Amino acid sequence: MINLNNKSIILFDGVCNLCNSSVQFIITRDKNNHFIFASLQSDAAQDILLHFKKNNSDFDSIILIDNGKIHDKSSAILKVSRKLGGLWKYSYVFIIVPKFIRDFFYTLIAQNRYKWFGKKDSCMIPTKELKERFLM
Repeated sequence: MINLNNKSIILFDGVCNLCNSSVQFIITRDKNNHFIFASLQSDAAQDILLHFKKNNSDFDSIILIDNGKIHDKSSAILKVSRKLGGLWKYSYVFIIVPKFIRDFFYTLIAQNRYKWFGKKDSCMIPTKELKERFLM
């Protein structure tokens, strides 16, 4: 069983190549193992979304659950970056850009992610070493 104390949960599109690469990027830079992951296609993610009374049947956004609050799109990405190692935490400065502007660019990429980056036939299967960081 995964201990969720002081952890944040990232929900992502499990068949999107860009999303899977982003998860790998986060795992590599998450030196404190702060993040737990779940594919939006998983039962665990759907249960979490139901808990927050949020329906996400189109899987077009990264979702961050942090301190009992739900964040999506560009806000989720910036809040994740703030907890990463190295210089990535400084990208949080872009939170000053109004959300509607940030989300415009996020949505543009999200709507074209399969065309630009490709798509898998099934969700990513975490390696044995990483399995403890994923909700199924």
